[in-house]
Amino acid sequence: MPFTHLDSKAQPHMVDVTDKAVTRRSATAQARVRLTPEIMAAFDGKELQSKKGPVFHTAILAGIQAAKKTSDLIPLCHPLPLTKCSVSIEPTSDSCVEIRATAITDAKTGVEMEALSAVSGAALTLYDMCKAISKGIVIEDIRLLEKTGGKSGDYHADAPTNRADTP
Repeated sequence: MPFTHLDSKAQPHMVDVTDKAVTRRSATAQARVRLTPEIMAAFDGKELQSKKGPVFHTAILAGIQAAKKTSDLIPLCHPLPLTKCSVSIEPTSDSCVEIRATAITDAKTGVEMEALSAVSGAALTLYDMCKAISKGIVIEDIRLLEKTGGKSGDYHADAPTNRADTP
């Protein structure tokens, strides 16, 4: 299958969606962030507090903002009118959190990149807000979990096979 973002001369171009129908499209992505037990010791059961403020809340807002700015970050992405973007952060162990984001639009092209940008922006914000305690934070497993709508149909990722919660 040829790359859709290359023209017949192998030059980059924005995919032409002029004749495509507007349909409901959604995508959900995830990222895992391995913090340290030292960082997670500041977790009060609902939120991580830092000198910069509430870490999870700030990261959630950054994720939503990243989804809204995806076409500014990724050169060949179409700007999309998001109708919804939600981001959640849940601890999965004493040193790891999982970020999930869902983006929805009624548009001519999909929102996978918006969901992926949301989890990436949230993960980078977690790093930024916690790096004073430890720079050993690891961002990993950024991936699309599912997408619906569009010409290519629905997609659901297989469960990963090697997901350890500890470094």
